[in-house]
Amino acid sequence: MFNRIRSIAALLATFALALPAAAQTWPERSIRLIVPFPAGGPTDIVARVLSQAMSETLGQSIVIDNRGGAGGVNGTDMVAKAAPDGYTIALTSAGALAIAPALQKVPYVWARDLKPIILVVKAPEMMVAPASLGIHNVPEFIAAAKAKPGAFNFGSSGAGSMSHLSSEMFKAAAGIERTHVPDPGAAPALHDLLPDRIQLVFLDIQVLRPHVQSGALVALGMGGAERVPLLPDVPTVAEQGLPGFEAANWYGLVAPAATPAPIIARLNAAAQKALSGGPAREALTNLGATIMGGDPESFAAYIAAETGKWTGVVKQSGAKLE
Repeated sequence: MFNRIRSIAALLATFALALPAAAQTWPERSIRLIVPFPAGGPTDIVARVLSQAMSETLGQSIVIDNRGGAGGVNGTDMVAKAAPDGYTIALTSAGALAIAPALQKVPYVWARDLKPIILVVKAPEMMVAPASLGIHNVPEFIAAAKAKPGAFNFGSSGAGSMSHLSSEMFKAAAGIERTHVPDPGAAPALHDLLPDRIQLVFLDIQVLRPHVQSGALVALGMGGAERVPLLPDVPTVAEQGLPGFEAANWYGLVAPAATPAPIIARLNAAAQKALSGGPAREALTNLGATIMGGDPESFAAYIAAETGKWTGVVKQSGAKLE
């Protein structure tokens, strides 16, 4: 019995010593980057920009694998259950990590099953109204909504989406009434907004920017904590009388929880380099994204804070998936 215990202990010690050596030679083959959303969407675009720059640093190709479904939950779960060897990672989002667990039972617990690598970018939601409404900023909108309680319809890209919960948070902060009109995506929401069937929507900048530039929509405010360099003249919602308001999607890299720390460090360093300058940083900034970065620990703390915030919004609003 003693010899068996000693053999197991020796085997475990050998395995522990092998981990740093394996991490030193990693990566020896291509890396699979799971994007838990369909190709062509915001997460996919960020992933393709980032992966190209990171592959140059790591010396191996990074292959995008789009695995959409359940608002990012399906693809994120694939990474949670993958081998923790650094060859399967994901670029996931606020929806899959901070919002979905508040709305439905998900098959993973991010703090237990995933290892945060780096917060890549934030993508603030932009608050817009039809130009025909004749409203130009957040205080004017609040005043108009209070003058006609319940008369304004707020659109969204779907029940339980970032778009929906941003409007719920705005409703609570502004103390106004409104009717929620969910649509199955950003494009249908715009279809309702442009002819004035709905009076307000929060959506990603890249979706709304062409319509703002054409004059069809008015950008009332940015949902992020700071103004966006791409549209510097659009003030944040927070600086227009609702301090602390922040509604922003975000995208970050995660790996299976047991991935060795040296591999996480190399992935973090490669992403940091990509975000620090050059074509990747320029491309992401041109999307209206706010470049983030930082270490794995700060990303973990950010996910925890965002989870608490959006869980509170879901509970307060009673938002449900349809």
